[in-house]
Amino acid sequence: MMKEFKGRVLAGGEWKGEAVVSHQGVNTLATFQKSALKNAKRVIVSDQNNADIFGLDITGKALCLPITIGSTTGGLVIQTVCAMKIAPAAFLFSEHIDSLAASGIVLARVWENSDVIAIDMLGDEFLQTVKTGDTVTVKADGTVIVE
Repeated sequence: MMKEFKGRVLAGGEWKGEAVVSHQGVNTLATFQKSALKNAKRVIVSDQNNADIFGLDITGKALCLPITIGSTTGGLVIQTVCAMKIAPAAFLFSEHIDSLAASGIVLARVWENSDVIAIDMLGDEFLQTVKTGDTVTVKADGTVIVE
């Protein structure tokens, strides 16, 4: 069953790959910090308070989430993992993107030449539909297809 959702493009691109889904806000510092600090080749989620994604590899995948939460370092953390080339390929937000995630994604695109994709306002039904392991296709116009 394929289902299509339309969001707002913040950092566009075309991409197809695997989804990793968090039904709660993603704490960027807790999620990315360990992998960034040990200069890892992949991000293995280190946030023990997020049972949906703890211990999962999210490098090069679509991180499907409501919003990011946590420390004001969130934007810098996203920019850092993008610069290290270990970030998710896409951040797909069901809600309106928060300012910290937006700043990190914009800085990564401008300063790090990152091709990270960000689409927000995909809606609650998006997060209810997509499951970890599903294939998602992201279109340049903000359309996200869940397969």
